[in-house]
Amino acid sequence: MSEHDTRSGINVTLAGMFINIALVVFKLWVGIVGKSQALIADGVHSLSDLCSDLIVILGIRWGRKEADKDHPFGHRRIETIASLIIGFFLVSVGIGIIYDAVIKITENNFYSPSIYVIYVAAGSIISKEILFWYTRSVGQKIKSTVIMANAWHHRTDALSSVAVLIGVLFVYINPKFYLADIIAAIIVSLLIMQVGASLIWSALKEVVDTAPDEKILAEMEQHAKIIEGVKQAHDIRARFSGTLILVEIHIVVDPDLTVREGHNIAKQVELRLLREVENVSKVIVHVDPEHKKED
Repeated sequence: MSEHDTRSGINVTLAGMFINIALVVFKLWVGIVGKSQALIADGVHSLSDLCSDLIVILGIRWGRKEADKDHPFGHRRIETIASLIIGFFLVSVGIGIIYDAVIKITENNFYSPSIYVIYVAAGSIISKEILFWYTRSVGQKIKSTVIMANAWHHRTDALSSVAVLIGVLFVYINPKFYLADIIAAIIVSLLIMQVGASLIWSALKEVVDTAPDEKILAEMEQHAKIIEGVKQAHDIRARFSGTLILVEIHIVVDPDLTVREGHNIAKQVELRLLREVENVSKVIVHVDPEHKKED
């Protein structure tokens, strides 16, 4: 992957870091002073965003290194591991918020949040939605799982701020709805845990070399058969490395072809798969001779 793509990934993550620093400070400060359990929980979520930003930068810096002697298939799995860490981090944060909310309920420890909590929550929604779309567009452009994971982390922060805003509005309009702030905190944690679990599941599928969809494998077979000289394509094996796909494919050719002719056909198959099938980054083509029936 080009240095430009790596730099784009780092730049969008740094932009997120600066915004997250500001949100952590404002949410925790206003949440504590304004007596809002939901906003404090949201501030902890933003703190988790900040930590994940650091993990993302490490994942991009190492995961985008070119293949070398010790890592012939590249370093993309580093991005997968970074996404896995973010996922576990999110689940842990969600569990912690629920635990704290339950303690507040059992202790009957309720307060009426300040109007400033509403302003901070609204500002968080706007800033995080902008960050989500910006980060998502960069992640799609450079095909980075860890950047995409971080984009959805921004989206969960925006959604959690929506829950905070609704909960605090209920309490502000009618203090009798004092539980709304705690309920909002629990909703925030469930959103966080859902996204974290999704990231963990996606990363684990890559770690255990889950194959692409059958439609993608069928597409590869059809592209191989189009090449002149290929009589059959079989034993197609593929796996993900980050968002990229590594492929092994066997083709059957005329047994009377020279080695050079067979090699040229294999090369055409390789180039076509790299060009026509999205996200394919490496193709190994095995050439098998056609078995003819003896006269």
